[in-house]
Amino acid sequence: MKMKRSLIPAAFVVLSSNAAIAGDFSTLNVLGFSEDGSIFAFEEYGVQDGSGFPYANRFYIDTATDSFVSGSPIRKRIDDETVSVDDVRDMAAQSGSAIIADNDLVDGYTAGLNSVTELSADPYRMAVNPRPVMPPIDSVIEFRLEEQQFLPSETCAGVTDSSAGFTLTQIATQTGQTVKVLHKDESVPASRACPTGYRIGGVYTYYPPSADYPPTTEPVYVVTIAVKSFGFEGPDYRWMAVTTRAEAGN
Repeated sequence: MKMKRSLIPAAFVVLSSNAAIAGDFSTLNVLGFSEDGSIFAFEEYGVQDGSGFPYANRFYIDTATDSFVSGSPIRKRIDDETVSVDDVRDMAAQSGSAIIADNDLVDGYTAGLNSVTELSADPYRMAVNPRPVMPPIDSVIEFRLEEQQFLPSETCAGVTDSSAGFTLTQIATQTGQTVKVLHKDESVPASRACPTGYRIGGVYTYYPPSADYPPTTEPVYVVTIAVKSFGFEGPDYRWMAVTTRAEAGN
C-alpha cells in the first residue's frame, strides 16, 4: 500500500545516532500509481553525508515503457544544514504536482520488501504472490538481479576499480527459465554516481480497475532496487525502480 510520511517502515530509516558514522542511506517512500496504472511514483530523501544538506528526489515512471514521464526526475536540495528534510520534500512535492497530484495517486500492494539492512534475505532474488489472496489465484512472480562490471567513468576513475551495472529478469518460478529481461545495462549512467552494487528492495503490484471479467487491463509490476555507491563517509544508497506490464488476467 502507499506509504504515508507517518508510516515509513523503520527498516528504511537510518537512525540519527548513526548518521555521523555511516553513509547516506536515503529513505524510500512509494507514492503510488495513477488510477489507470500508467504512472508509478516514488520519492527518496535524506541528508547528504559530508555536507549535511537535506535533499528529496521524486521519480514518475511510465509503466508501459519503463521510462521517465516528462518532467521527471525531480531533484531538490537545500544547501543549508539547518533546514529540515520535510522542507525540501515539500519543494519536490510541489514540483511533482505538475505531473500528477499526490491525492490522485492510489495504492498498490507491497508484495515483497527487503531493507538494505536485511542480512538474511537474498538481495538478488525475490519471489512473491502478487496479491493478498489465499489460496492464491495468481501465478508466483519472481525477479532475479545479476550484477555486471564496467570500466569506471571518468568521474569515478581512481575512486572505484569498476562501475557496477545490472540485469533484471522475470523468471518462471517452476522452470527457472527467463520470462522477460526487464532491464539490462549497456553502460552505467552518471546519475548513479560511482555504483558498487545493487540489491532488490521491494516488489509492488497494481491491478487497475476494470469493468470487464476477466480483466482486460494489464496489471503493473514494479521492482525497486537499492543502488550502492561510493560515498563521502561510507557507502551511499539511492533508489531506482523498474516497471513492467503483465498480460491481462495474470
